[in-house]
Amino acid sequence: MSSSESGPVEDLPAVAPQLRALRRRASLTLEVAARAAGLSPAHLSRLETGQRQPSLPMLLALARIYGTTVSELLGETVGDRDAVVRAADMEPTGAGGWTYWQAGAAGRAMQALRVRVPYGSQGDVVRVHPGEEWLYVLKGRLRLRLGDTTHLLGPGDSAHFDSLTPHRLAAADHDSAELLFLHTLLQSPAATLCLGPATGHPTMGDTP
Repeated sequence: MSSSESGPVEDLPAVAPQLRALRRRASLTLEVAARAAGLSPAHLSRLETGQRQPSLPMLLALARIYGTTVSELLGETVGDRDAVVRAADMEPTGAGGWTYWQAGAAGRAMQALRVRVPYGSQGDVVRVHPGEEWLYVLKGRLRLRLGDTTHLLGPGDSAHFDSLTPHRLAAADHDSAELLFLHTLLQSPAATLCLGPATGHPTMGDTP
C-alpha cells in the first residue's frame, strides 16, 4: 500500500459526530468498535472528538463494522448529489497514459469509471489495498493478474475481486483496452493510484 493511501482524509468536519452517532446506532461500545477496526479505544475516541482525522482504510473498516457506507460516515445523503451523469458532462482525464471518465457521482463509497488502459503502461506495478473491484471489458483485450494467476479478458468478460488480492491491469494489445470499472475506495487523492503509475496522477486512489 502506498504512503498516500494511509494518510488522513482532509477537511471532513462532519466525520467526528457521524462516527460517534453511527457507532451508537450499531449498539457498539468504544472498546468493541475499536478492536474490530484494529484501533485502540483512545485512537477511536480521538477520531470521534475530531482530534484526529481518519485515513481511508479506517473509514472503510468503520463503515463495514457499522453496517453503513463511507458516504454516510461523511454525513452525505443521496439527495446531496445527482443520480444521473450525462455523457456530455463526462470530461476525460489523463493519468500516466491512462484515460478515465467519471461514470458516477463524486464522493460515494463506490466509484464508477470508464477507463482506457494503454498497452504496457503499468510495468510490473502490483496493487494491494482495501476494498472490492469489478470491471467489464468493453473493447480490446485486458490482461488481469490476480495473485499468481493471469487472466486474459475480452469484450463482454468481467471480473469481481477483493482488492487485498495483489492485482495488476494491462492492455494485452497495442490498441489499448476499454472497460467499465467500479471500486469501493472513496474518491480522494488517496484513491487515484488505481489508474496507473503512482506518479504524475491528478486526484483519485490505489487500485488496479
